[in-house]
Amino acid sequence: MDPVYLSVADIVAADFIPLPTILASHAARRGPAIALADEQRQVSWAELGAMAERIAAGLQAAGVGLHEPVALAATNSVMAALAFLGILRAGSPAALLTSSASGETVMAMLADSGARVLLLDAAMADALAHLPFPAGVTRVAVDDSHAGLALSQWLPLSQWLPPVGTRAAPVTIAPADPFNIIYSSGTTGQPKGIVQSHKMRHEYARRTLAGGYNDDTTVIASTPLYSNTTLVSFFPALAGGGKVVLMAKFDAQRFLALSQAERVTHAMLVPVQYRRIMEQPDFGSYDLSSYRLKSSTSAPFPAALKADVLARWPGGLLEAYGMTEGGASALLLAHEFPDKLHTVGRVAPGHEMKIIDENGQELPRGATGEIVGRSPTMMTGYHGQDDKTREAEWHDADGRRFIRHGDIGRFDEDGFLILMDRSKDLIISGGFNIFPTDLEAVLAQNPAVREVAVIGIPSDKWGETPFAVVVLADPAGASQGILEHANAQLGKTQRISGIAVIDQLPRSPIGKVLKRELRDRFGGNPITHAFQPEEHNNA
Repeated sequence: MDPVYLSVADIVAADFIPLPTILASHAARRGPAIALADEQRQVSWAELGAMAERIAAGLQAAGVGLHEPVALAATNSVMAALAFLGILRAGSPAALLTSSASGETVMAMLADSGARVLLLDAAMADALAHLPFPAGVTRVAVDDSHAGLALSQWLPLSQWLPPVGTRAAPVTIAPADPFNIIYSSGTTGQPKGIVQSHKMRHEYARRTLAGGYNDDTTVIASTPLYSNTTLVSFFPALAGGGKVVLMAKFDAQRFLALSQAERVTHAMLVPVQYRRIMEQPDFGSYDLSSYRLKSSTSAPFPAALKADVLARWPGGLLEAYGMTEGGASALLLAHEFPDKLHTVGRVAPGHEMKIIDENGQELPRGATGEIVGRSPTMMTGYHGQDDKTREAEWHDADGRRFIRHGDIGRFDEDGFLILMDRSKDLIISGGFNIFPTDLEAVLAQNPAVREVAVIGIPSDKWGETPFAVVVLADPAGASQGILEHANAQLGKTQRISGIAVIDQLPRSPIGKVLKRELRDRFGGNPITHAFQPEEHNNA
């Protein structure tokens, strides 16, 4: 029977098509065209389709049932991507373990997932080698390396796979079936497994494909595959029949070289990556004219940095505000609204966002409060943690389910969302609410400051007081005058009590500043203060 070839228009128009069905169509249609590449190898669409079938057949032969999670822990590579796609072809959700986390944390994620098969690479095996491994879990090396382990502990993929040409048994995938489990970054506590459905992924692909992904698309993936930040461009690129270039580790110079060599059209980057790229002295020497659109998400994107990207990097710039759990998204087409760079844009089509107060009551436009949202891309829930799922939900007067974003914000008069801060990062000093982002924006204007994070630390007099942690633009420079300059521009209730200079801000693997670590480090250490809170806070 001849395959049914699916076009981008077919996918966008469909209410639901499982991703494995789409990929099988592209594999038959595009054949020798390159689908995946890393810095060591590349595979065609035909090879992608064949390997996904073999991996899925291997999982079925191992007794993995429909909807049973299969764990994946590996650095970005062609083989890691193929493993992911093979898991999906088997009708299993991919439990994406955070390979940059400690071995103990990875093992806790594995246990939480309930997976009986773990696909991993040599680097991950080394990180786990000293830990007791749960009985009944098969480890398969996607890179065929033994990594010093006995073969009884580790099966090379080439030995585990069924013969070339083997096809997996057909499976029926329904819209609500689990697609993946993504473990939260843990910026505010223990990571939780976020379950996302096939319908959610299809809806996101539909929206993205309508924005210009097709056979001629080349995406560069420089953040890890276990992150939703990566998947929001990785899967639409493949769903559109394009090509994905995978970087094992981000390096600004290498990113620029690959962008030029591969004629990259789309990239999803976090703000710290943009900063490092734009700071390259030879940035202007690279030919980036192939770029159609660059995107950013996952962390605050300073307006000045957006303006720099718009001025010097060809193609459009899209900032997407949202969360892995779903909720609602806001989109800022920065090249169309250069006067709104201080915002994260308007609510995405088909999404709904509200602002509520501390009592869960909806607030009018213009008021500041907690952001909640609903959309077709909401998570199913936290894996095995119904109580945490309920905590993340808010229901309106009609009983409709929204997801709490954990952020504080407000809408301006044109309907653009202005983020104020994470609710957990809000500083309450002397009864006043202080938003760290307001203070960070003032500090960042100082040319001596490269990066800054403001946290709340304990104060006997005020309860909490603002404290700044900065990275200097010149590592050999001095911090004198930075606070005085900032406090001269801030209101009395906002004034910063002290400063600490560090070499770099602690960040998650996708670039979020880990303020929890800064509070742990500086919260009980008043001797780092430049001056006493009583002199400058709430005076």
